[in-house]
Amino acid sequence: MADRQPRVLQVNGPLVVAHLPGTPTGEQVRLGSLQLTGEIIAREGPRAVIQVYENTEALRPGDFVEPLGFPLSVELGPGLLGNIFDGVQRPLAQIRELHGDHVPRGLDVPALDRNRSWHFTPCTAMEAGARVTGGVPLGSVEETATITHHILMPPGLEGELVELAPEGDYKVTDKIGRLRSSDGEEHELTLLQRWPVRVARPYLRRDHSIAPLLTGQRVLDTFFPLLKGGKAAIPGPFGAGKTMLQQQVARWAAADLVIYVGCGERGNELVDILESFPELTDPHTGRSLMERTLLIANTSNMPVVAREASIYVGVTIAEYYRDQGFDVVMVADSTSRWAEALREVGGRLGEMPVEEGYPAYLASRLSAFYERAGRVETLSNRPGSVTLIGAVSPPGGDFSEPVTSHTKEIVRCFWALSKDLADARHYPAISWSESFSGYVGVAAGWWAEQVNEKWEQRRASALARLTQADELARIVNLVGPEALSPGQRWVLESARLVREGILQQSAMDEVDSYASPEKQYALLTLMDHIHKDGEKLIKQGVPVQVLLELPILARARRAKSTYNSEQLELLTEFIKEVRNEFEQIRREYESVEEHA
Repeated sequence: MADRQPRVLQVNGPLVVAHLPGTPTGEQVRLGSLQLTGEIIAREGPRAVIQVYENTEALRPGDFVEPLGFPLSVELGPGLLGNIFDGVQRPLAQIRELHGDHVPRGLDVPALDRNRSWHFTPCTAMEAGARVTGGVPLGSVEETATITHHILMPPGLEGELVELAPEGDYKVTDKIGRLRSSDGEEHELTLLQRWPVRVARPYLRRDHSIAPLLTGQRVLDTFFPLLKGGKAAIPGPFGAGKTMLQQQVARWAAADLVIYVGCGERGNELVDILESFPELTDPHTGRSLMERTLLIANTSNMPVVAREASIYVGVTIAEYYRDQGFDVVMVADSTSRWAEALREVGGRLGEMPVEEGYPAYLASRLSAFYERAGRVETLSNRPGSVTLIGAVSPPGGDFSEPVTSHTKEIVRCFWALSKDLADARHYPAISWSESFSGYVGVAAGWWAEQVNEKWEQRRASALARLTQADELARIVNLVGPEALSPGQRWVLESARLVREGILQQSAMDEVDSYASPEKQYALLTLMDHIHKDGEKLIKQGVPVQVLLELPILARARRAKSTYNSEQLELLTEFIKEVRNEFEQIRREYESVEEHA
């Protein structure tokens, strides 16, 4: 009889082998007297291999194992926004109130507050007897001052709506309706629903995105644009500015909601984020940024396998809000730490390692994660999107290592950070030579319609000058600047104007921290006119040194922080002033030639 009881047989770090006949792979379990949380990841006959999301010290063979009857799931409903969760969706603020600064093992605190009431307003079109399907909105609650949370029928359910609660205040577990399915079974409907994190939430169809995800960061929006529903990666070594760039994206992105997942990063970095985000003001609404933000914190000193869960918890919550018709941005920092968790578990399972010890399924896991991005038509016939931005931390900044190289093949937007640029105090330190965007063609249509049809042409011209300047810089390093022609020296100066006047952007400067699309295009136009007007003068014989010493070039470099996004008329006047100065030089030179 004892042999048939669910018992722990072996403990190997975060992996536990237990006698669990008949329990399916993927089911959640509780282990030992501490009730540690785990998930079955493999089976060997009657034995189950369990990965435990908490420290397994003091767990020993013979301890009891309790199957919970459902897979690793998240609670979805009002109260998610503004919260900070750990990797398995435990609310850290509530845990701190109950237990102080340390999270006890085996703690089971609901993700959503069971005591808080929400004012529910049913949909006027919904009434008893209506035929409803999964994803259909039943009503709404005001989750924050800026976000209306739509209460949806859980996907997979359909049938006759027997009753729907009247407008009033309800807790997340209170019944707000009843559904009778086609087999006659009745289901209670609440503000709360659960969803397994490893299963993508359903939708009607994928939709082609046409709008860029504007971040106010010129190097991203103008040179390497990302679309709403797209997938991007930010690879970079330590100290290159990944965290600051992600914070800028989270703060300024033109999205309804932002989900930030700190997956295995250093505790001090996550503390900075946890402390700074609640103090930030949402520039789009003027209210607290946390009203549209959700944080998932899983630091490097937390159990390693919880890193793997945190990524899926984050993207499942993102899909839930997408289903309500929101544009959601999820930032994962970093997928390298997630991959390290896969490597550790794979090693303990005895799986055959491949590149640098990572399991053979690394690429497929990365691909499956990024494929959950996209702009879709939801089950309620609303457009919604999930944009995934994954940070990658390659050891030593080596972009050829497996996680970075596989990610580069999967994503369509690659924002490569350069340690050399960071050391030179060039921020954001995004390398224009190693970065790319596969969304430029689609984004060009939006820029042409909303801003100016010459955007794509001016962008390509600026990138060409940057590339040419990099080649000329190598020549200068070998033989000196004297080997360059006047035209080549002007290219170097033009590229410097693009680098310092457009690509560099201070997150600490109130004016420069954000640039509207119109301001970005005006700055691009300014640098393009300077280059072309100077090029014409040099061909007419004007000494390049005369142009290099023009005081107005320094003013052009400072234009980004001189004029804010509302001062486009002043910026346009400055562009005219610059062009007039070049025209004056041309006239003066022609006059000198005529007298000669």
